[in-house]
Amino acid sequence: MTQATQQQSYTTTFVVDQTPQEAFEAVTNVRGWWSEDVKGVTDQVGAVFYHHYKDVHRATIQITELVPGQKAAWRVLNNHFNFVTDQAEWIGTEVVFDILEKDGGAEVRFTHKGLVPQHECYDVCSNAWGGYIDGSLRNLIATGKGQPNPKEDGDIAAHQDAATVARTGTGSADV
Repeated sequence: MTQATQQQSYTTTFVVDQTPQEAFEAVTNVRGWWSEDVKGVTDQVGAVFYHHYKDVHRATIQITELVPGQKAAWRVLNNHFNFVTDQAEWIGTEVVFDILEKDGGAEVRFTHKGLVPQHECYDVCSNAWGGYIDGSLRNLIATGKGQPNPKEDGDIAAHQDAATVARTGTGSADV
């Protein structure tokens, strides 16, 4: 289920059979579901990590909250996309993973607070988050194997096609 919240921030939710603690451990394993090239610590409050994917996206993110089995939250400190004019769209936004026990498994609710439809990157970013969260993270939790962006010399992840289309203004992408 994907929707815009009252504040129009991007949100998506899924349920898995694994425990909330297993879901939490997967969320904090950012290299296992987002990008193998993440640099820095991804499982300690106050830590800063760096995400980049080729020349498409760079982000500096600080972990602001971790409650094992329940919640992980990040704040975007710096960000750059090569396909938008306003490079400040993500700066200061919050990425929140709320994890609840549900029918013996876990419900994971992802919200990117501040990623709003008025942003130039909204369509591409919400599609990409959908691939990372509803696809790669869900698979990492359920099977132990996600589909993160590969290291710099690897193949482009399929959900990045939308960013390529937006950047070049050509064709359409299946995300």
